[in-house]
Amino acid sequence: MYALLTMFTLGPGMRSTAEKLLEQFAPAIRSMKGFKSATFVGDDATGEYGALSLWETKEDAEASLAATGPELEKALSGIVKGPPKRGVYEVWQVVEAG
Repeated sequence: MYALLTMFTLGPGMRSTAEKLLEQFAPAIRSMKGFKSATFVGDDATGEYGALSLWETKEDAEASLAATGPELEKALSGIVKGPPKRGVYEVWQVVEAG
């Protein structure tokens, strides 16, 4: 399993903007091959927001990264404080409750 981590800074108190952006991309990634789940995160005090999505294979995660990259850059244009950080990482262990 592989994770695609996307983090970006909008500035403090921009949660509603971040939520709209992430909701905009959720349907597209949900329909992609190998998609397993997505978790959206944020810190309103620092204005950092992001998403962690899980994929069956590295190729699936990289395909999502390539497919959503241009649209994400376009959506963040003019509102993001610096370039977003995006990367694909191997998931070697998942710890669940119980």
